[in-house]
Amino acid sequence: MRKTLLLFLLVPFFVSANYWGKTGHRVTGHIAENHLTGKAKRALKDLLDGHSLAFASTFADEIKADRSFSKFFSWHFVNYPLDVRYEDSKKSKFGDVVMGIEECIRIIKDKKSSREDRVFYLKMLIHLIGDLHQPMHASRVEDKGGNDIQVQWFGEGTNLHRIWDKNLILSYGMTYTELADELDQVSRKERKKIQEGTIYDWVQESHEICGEIYGSAEIGEKLGYQYSYKYNKVLFSQLQKGGLRLAKVLNDLFD
Repeated sequence: MRKTLLLFLLVPFFVSANYWGKTGHRVTGHIAENHLTGKAKRALKDLLDGHSLAFASTFADEIKADRSFSKFFSWHFVNYPLDVRYEDSKKSKFGDVVMGIEECIRIIKDKKSSREDRVFYLKMLIHLIGDLHQPMHASRVEDKGGNDIQVQWFGEGTNLHRIWDKNLILSYGMTYTELADELDQVSRKERKKIQEGTIYDWVQESHEICGEIYGSAEIGEKLGYQYSYKYNKVLFSQLQKGGLRLAKVLNDLFD
């Protein structure tokens, strides 16, 4: 009985952890699925064994617990000074999210790649496009992407990175399908505008938003409804862009 009670008390903690990694990534996957070409849909259905993009979108986080995949850890983010463009920044010898995306695309396109490799790097690519659009994944190295900036969220301790990874999405209280359906209300003209540019343009966009976020809170500040009201629009825009741009990347890959 005591073990059952302990398990019951622990479940909410594990369920609510890493919400951009689950809800956010599934939102981008769900949106992307609505904008795939027929050829891309068929290729993805084959490689993902019929699973959806939302289902595959969390794979890259799920393998973090396995040390044999530790070399991919640095692919989830990029850190460089706020006043520098990615192209001009000093690159990490361990790689970053941009390098990871480029490597995934290279392997998937290579006809010599094994099916196993194409499946693995496709799942990684789906996730990394999502990470690229989380602004605090394109941030400064000195504070570990905002992880060292401690704040409060509705009276509980957290940090600036986690606010954007988890707290904003969690506090909104919508499932990934509900949120994706709400955000996928764009005209054809708007979609094409969002899909313009390159990976370098998209990471720079996130990087500039990150610069604004650094000025949004002071260490120890108490954040809550007012912060949500001010920044949910930015959060939703990035989720939407991540989904539409993921569709563009996949269509280009398989068409």
